[in-house]
Amino acid sequence: MTKQYNVGVTSKECKGNHERMIRKFIKKVKKARIIQEVKDRQRYKKPSVAKKEKSIRARRARQKEERKRLRAQQKRNRNN
Repeated sequence: MTKQYNVGVTSKECKGNHERMIRKFIKKVKKARIIQEVKDRQRYKKPSVAKKEKSIRARRARQKEERKRLRAQQKRNRNN
């Protein structure tokens, strides 16, 4: 079973700048974790290890979102 990814960049999105299109495409591919999934499938990983790594990634993402939320809140408080 393979996943279908819809990652694309339009010329209009980047105002015709080819270098910007490439950078934007690379960021989208990284965010979709396409390359990481290919690398993970190259070697077998025990289910317990995969589960632990997934939980660590989720925890880091939650912490990052929390920091982002706090920074936005502090910025709003400074402006008042």
